[in-house]
Amino acid sequence: MFNHFPNQYKGSLLAFIGVMFITPDSLFIRLSNLDTWGLLFYRGAIPFVVVLIGLVLFYRSNFFIALLKIGYPGIFYVISFSVCNITFIVSIQNTNVANTLIMVAMAPMLSAILASIFLKEPTKKETWIAIFITFFSVTFIFYDSIKLGNIIGDVFGFITALGLAINANLARFAKDRDLIPSAVIGKLVVAIFAFFFVDNIDLLGNDLIIVPLMCIMCVAIPFVLVTIAPRFISAPEVNLFFLLEVILGPIWVWLIIHEQPSLQTIIGGLIIIITIALHSFIALKKTQIKIN
Repeated sequence: MFNHFPNQYKGSLLAFIGVMFITPDSLFIRLSNLDTWGLLFYRGAIPFVVVLIGLVLFYRSNFFIALLKIGYPGIFYVISFSVCNITFIVSIQNTNVANTLIMVAMAPMLSAILASIFLKEPTKKETWIAIFITFFSVTFIFYDSIKLGNIIGDVFGFITALGLAINANLARFAKDRDLIPSAVIGKLVVAIFAFFFVDNIDLLGNDLIIVPLMCIMCVAIPFVLVTIAPRFISAPEVNLFFLLEVILGPIWVWLIIHEQPSLQTIIGGLIIIITIALHSFIALKKTQIKIN
């Protein structure tokens, strides 16, 4: 039944569901007792094992053939996917969290630029409008928290945004290939890298439940869906959905830990949600018109 939907429906739905699974991520991170590198190790290792098992069951005897079919786009995807996972953590460790999130909010803009240069896929006017509105909304949310901290952390935040943009464009470029095996290899690379920096990987108490749940629900499932989504919609449109986490993440923390989000977060978040909803509605309406 899913195959009968237009590509705009498929891509938007996959990106939306993927990001919705990501939104409780910050809550699980807050509830966990692991340090940053310990979390990064498990966020690489557990999704690697879970999705690898899924791929083996799906492809069966053709698994290694599927692995070889990723080609050069898949190899570049492994590199970019691994790098932006690692640089996000390095950025947060070396600058203010607000600075990192504002840098990451540049991903849709960078996606649009890369798509126009390398894919010759011009970004629609309404998508550019949505990109600028959501970027300035994120800046508004974190304006009071921005600090002139370590420039290295800010640079790594920008690299993270660039990595997300490259990932989406590579998945768009290679939409006839399955790049999920590439993402699986990328997660293995992340786990190996983090292992050299981690002090303790023991899961004790609530972490026995929280960490595996986080790694499956907020990491494994989303990265599969977000890797598939660019086959159907443009890279900037996929990365727009990531900004939903900026507002929905604090809401989860508020509901469970009772940390009330700031007024700026509520106002900016509502603007982001309305903008993405309107953008998706307009895009879907245009798709319906073309079909009719």
